[in-house]
Amino acid sequence: MADARLQAQAAIVVVGSGRGIRLAERADLGKLELRGDPQERAFLGAIGRVLDLLLPVEPGSSASKGDITALWQAPDRWLITCPLSDVPLFAKLLREAIGPDRHAALCEVSDGRVAFSLAGPNARDVLAKGCPLDLHPKQFRPGRVAGSLLAKAEILLHCQAPDHFDVYVARSFAGYLWAWLEDAGLDYGVLVAPS
Repeated sequence: MADARLQAQAAIVVVGSGRGIRLAERADLGKLELRGDPQERAFLGAIGRVLDLLLPVEPGSSASKGDITALWQAPDRWLITCPLSDVPLFAKLLREAIGPDRHAALCEVSDGRVAFSLAGPNARDVLAKGCPLDLHPKQFRPGRVAGSLLAKAEILLHCQAPDHFDVYVARSFAGYLWAWLEDAGLDYGVLVAPS
């Protein structure tokens, strides 16, 4: 569920100089964490049939089709995102695909993690103020994903497009990180958009 503080902030515009960034909460995004053995072809095939995409197995990669995205988090762990309304169906279908005999697990984490969308020509500049990753467009290009820190908060960062990022953070740090992103973006101008 969307944090009330963030929903209230989504109605304001913070004005600054420069070309700007757009900041929004992705309140409509459902999240499922999946664990399993990427060496097991039957596991990958079963999950792929449910999602209609292959799980990314290369470190730091992602795969998307329509409203479904799979983000690589570790050799045996992925974050699956979909519309929030589709989570119950996907959870059911994925559990059936895993079955009782496979060494794999699925957990809904929609309420545990918040996703922010940060977009605009200065999005990388804002992230670079508090993130140690090499965010140069040649290194952190569209489709890349990495766990890191942003302003001392643990995040999962996904590059959607050259100037568009999704930032996943634990709900307990969401208010703090939102305020930090607003403040870090003031040099460029921040449009706080409705979620």
